[in-house]
Amino acid sequence: MPASATKALRVAVLADSDTRWKWGALTATRVRPGDTEIHLDGYLLRGRATPTARQLREVGVDADSLREVTAVEFLRAMEGARDEEAYDVLVLALVGGGVQAMLHGLGRVWQDRAERPVVVTGYVGVVYEKLADGLLLRHGADLVLANSRQDADRFRAVYEGVGADASAVTEVALPFLGGAAHAGEHDPCTVVFAAQPSVPDSRKDRTYLLDRLIRHARLHPEREVLLKLRSKPGEHTTHIEELPYQKLVQRADPPPNFRLVYGHMGELLDRTDLLVTISSTAALESLHRRIPTVVLTDLGVREALGNHHFVGSGCLASWDQLDAGHRPAPDPEWVARQGVAADGGYETAFDEARKRIAALLVRPGGLPPLAPYYTPVTAPGYLPGILARHHLAPDGTPLPGAPAADRAPGPVRQVVRRAARGAYRHGVQRVAPVIRRMGEL
Repeated sequence: MPASATKALRVAVLADSDTRWKWGALTATRVRPGDTEIHLDGYLLRGRATPTARQLREVGVDADSLREVTAVEFLRAMEGARDEEAYDVLVLALVGGGVQAMLHGLGRVWQDRAERPVVVTGYVGVVYEKLADGLLLRHGADLVLANSRQDADRFRAVYEGVGADASAVTEVALPFLGGAAHAGEHDPCTVVFAAQPSVPDSRKDRTYLLDRLIRHARLHPEREVLLKLRSKPGEHTTHIEELPYQKLVQRADPPPNFRLVYGHMGELLDRTDLLVTISSTAALESLHRRIPTVVLTDLGVREALGNHHFVGSGCLASWDQLDAGHRPAPDPEWVARQGVAADGGYETAFDEARKRIAALLVRPGGLPPLAPYYTPVTAPGYLPGILARHHLAPDGTPLPGAPAADRAPGPVRQVVRRAARGAYRHGVQRVAPVIRRMGEL
């Protein structure tokens, strides 16, 4: 009998960045069957994007416990979680390679276990690149969540196209949608540009966007114009940000009605009258709340920018049009296919996932072994490298020299780890861009 039959549903979430922690933790609460209470343990995978304390506070999702681990340490924790400490559900909120490594590692530690947790994974937002690659790396989980009807159709087509079982694909919606609908313009009217860490990636393009945002503030001194930032210099999110807007704005001379802001996106949307972005998932949050939303075309509509995903949305426009007062009208059919239930139905979007998890929790004889599409037979030239990045051998066992997993890190190890991660982030954000620019001379 699963633990959830007699007590709170025990859920573990493994995440590798602030945005994936937000997605994973909120997903866990959305897909719990019925009104079951939930005990949530968070595990943060150590790496370049491990969230800082400030980032975790900004996400605003609480957990009963939260600790930082290596992949091998996490697998050891899952191996030891038995009896009263056993988990009912495990959410893998990771990049595709991380999911694949965990599926193989978990398959090893659970190979002799009659019962195991239901394994859930998915995407944190819009899927506009590496569709086949990311999906096949996630294959093998019990549920692969699709954030919209459109994604569910695409996911099944990829799996069926390679002869893989597509039954795990489950349509849901983005778990962080919500909040009050836009009821009219505020005083002052507030324009928010939702910045992205890696889109666009060139100094020229990022400077252009900043200049246009500042120009809009000058043209409309009666408006409050906000640049919403994801992280502070030195922090990382899901993607690396080599040219933070905080640095670029130091060379500008913005007017008093222009400001940089951080904080929870939902709280910012409470006072937003126009949301502008290149391709941020914030656009879907905004559309869900019926806030006028613009996806910029100034730099083109291109796969590299991700704004091609919004073709047909009715939201594409340029800064010139916005400066002149244009407000887009979203296409209802397109919005509906994106899982953005602006006209209701959002709370039922997770019903199918809840039903499937409830059924799996009481499956006679427990759950079958994890069976990813990629194995040493189907991908002998690809899989070993994916697993090795997480110090795992092709059979899911820890490689020689893998970080110690038999004890919690002591105070000295913790200090050394923090220093090493800080040095790595400095290298990625400060040194590497300089080297690349020197190489272009």
